[in-house]
Amino acid sequence: MNRSFAFIVIAVLALCASQVCQAAEKKNPEANKLALEGAKAAKSQDFDKAVDLLKKATGMDHKYADELSAVYQQRAYAAAKDQRYGDAISDYEEALKLTPQQATRIHEVRAAVEMKIQDYDKALADYSELIKEKPNETKYLNYRAYIYELKNDLQNSMADNEKILKADPNNQDAKARKQRVEKKLAEMVTLTPPPRSPTPAASPAGKKKKP
Repeated sequence: MNRSFAFIVIAVLALCASQVCQAAEKKNPEANKLALEGAKAAKSQDFDKAVDLLKKATGMDHKYADELSAVYQQRAYAAAKDQRYGDAISDYEEALKLTPQQATRIHEVRAAVEMKIQDYDKALADYSELIKEKPNETKYLNYRAYIYELKNDLQNSMADNEKILKADPNNQDAKARKQRVEKKLAEMVTLTPPPRSPTPAASPAGKKKKP
């Protein structure tokens, strides 16, 4: 979780009230009223009230989905700071449903929370989604390589690590990881003894002649 993300979310919310006030459409005055009240509640950091009001507004007019997503993300950020990580992850999930076009940012901040609670399977999924969008982003590759190493998936860890070093040969995390993974892989290799020489089959016993 970083300050730049918090600034972006706060900026979105700061615009929310003005966007509502300046809305040209008058088709849903009740939705406009609810959204305006929700924006004010969010500005006061009463996030539960803001979510409730904006959910109602969005139900009437989906154009408020962006504002609702922004409130979910700010509430998630606050929850993570308060170490309520499960609540944070749930809110990020709701935000992702509302604004899939913001998937990159939401996957990144959600993965940071998942790493905090060592939910590596979910973090791995989020970083994999991020790498689909930005396949050469060393930050995401570094985290995924780290998770693969923790899960003892050494081949995939090494594959990501090579991509990092190709893009950034002096990346210290990747260089250290390469040494560790190569050592682990070497320890897993055992010399297979040569096959034993086949044992000659016993000669069949001579048949006794009948008297």
